[in-house]
Amino acid sequence: MTSQSQSHSTQPLSQPTARPLNRSDYKTLGLSSLGGTLEFYDFVIFVFFTKTLSHLFFPGDNAFIAQMQTLGIFAAGYLARPLGGIIMAHYGDIIGRKRMFTLSIFLMAVPTLVIGLLPTYASIGVAAPLLLLLMRIMQGAAIGGEMPGAWVFIAEHTPKQRYGLGVGTLTSGITGGILLGSIVAIIVQRSYTSQEVNDFAWRIPFILGGIFGLISVYLRRFLQETPIFKEMAAKKALAQEMPVVSVIKNHKQACLITAALTWSLSTAIVVTILMTPGVIVEGIYKIDRTTSLEANCVATLTLTLGCIFWGWIGDKLGTRASMTLSWGGLIVTAFHFYGSLDPAMSGFQLAFNYGLMGFFVGAIATTPIVSTRAFPPSIRFSGLSFAYNMAYALFGGLTPMLTGIWLEKTAMAGAYYVAGVSLLAIAVAFLPLAYKGWAAVKPTTREKDVALQIDKVIG
Repeated sequence: MTSQSQSHSTQPLSQPTARPLNRSDYKTLGLSSLGGTLEFYDFVIFVFFTKTLSHLFFPGDNAFIAQMQTLGIFAAGYLARPLGGIIMAHYGDIIGRKRMFTLSIFLMAVPTLVIGLLPTYASIGVAAPLLLLLMRIMQGAAIGGEMPGAWVFIAEHTPKQRYGLGVGTLTSGITGGILLGSIVAIIVQRSYTSQEVNDFAWRIPFILGGIFGLISVYLRRFLQETPIFKEMAAKKALAQEMPVVSVIKNHKQACLITAALTWSLSTAIVVTILMTPGVIVEGIYKIDRTTSLEANCVATLTLTLGCIFWGWIGDKLGTRASMTLSWGGLIVTAFHFYGSLDPAMSGFQLAFNYGLMGFFVGAIATTPIVSTRAFPPSIRFSGLSFAYNMAYALFGGLTPMLTGIWLEKTAMAGAYYVAGVSLLAIAVAFLPLAYKGWAAVKPTTREKDVALQIDKVIG
């Protein structure tokens, strides 16, 4: 092997050669972000209208049981994520990223629209909650393929020296969905009376989300297949066995790294952004709901900016520096935020402290930056989808319960939990596979040949 080949073989081999971002790159980033935005938009509006949905789909005397049944339907979507993700990723590695990428957002958009049009229990009886369950399962299966697919798509399109910025910008789209969902839900609740919301207005956010998703499906027609996949297909370098089988057999370390960072990501989002306003700020410290929601919107906005910033820093200073500074900063700001909470604090102080912590929650962008790079191109979609979705289904479901139990012991539970997963992320950052990518691991002879072929094409 020549010295040049050796040099090339240590590169991630997942991006085109270094060049400035162009108009096509910005279009790809924008259209790819739409799916993540829709995913968390759906998440937020379902949670926001849980009480209304429980009343309409599970009528009865026990409001608590009805709410638990509705949340159970919501959770069913998460259980469907791994299966949907594995299936879609399988075909994404075999027939193309773009096709599955477009299908995933279609399968999110249609159920969202249908939920907004569903007849309630009063109209069709028990069929209503069953149809709601079916729509959530379809959404969950689609989401399982959407985010991993988006990360892979961007990773294989973005120039090498802008890899972190590209993936970080895409991740910011997720948080944009949280902000958009919160704003739409607040507008609906402020524009209509409680009775009007129960009668018809609850449907508006779901219908808007469905329409937005269908427009996104159309717009994604203008995306181009990734250069990496096209070259692998041309050279018949695609996975020779079922991709997920190869993942489990040959890429255990990459799966563990992805699972650990997914734990960090899910905890940071669920605890700091989703649980904190209602459960901690309002529930424990009795701070006004409007003040809490306004501060949460500030934190969500700074989180969006943080995702872009920490991705950019990764390009400038390297993955280890970016992860150490971002996750380390989250530890400090989390203790500051939760330790400063007080019923008498001003709305400005709450928003400032929350926004500061939110900026460092942008460390979540490092999860896909590391995880996408940890798998070789031929099984990248399947590897990322399998590890990410399995870990998210586990930790995304356990985190609210663990945090809730911990909060009964101490109001600082959020800070302790977030600090723990942040330390885990920092430790992962110093593994060679994490900061160098899949090429840091000694490849098989065939993988090495394929890598060199691809590198010659794109280098």
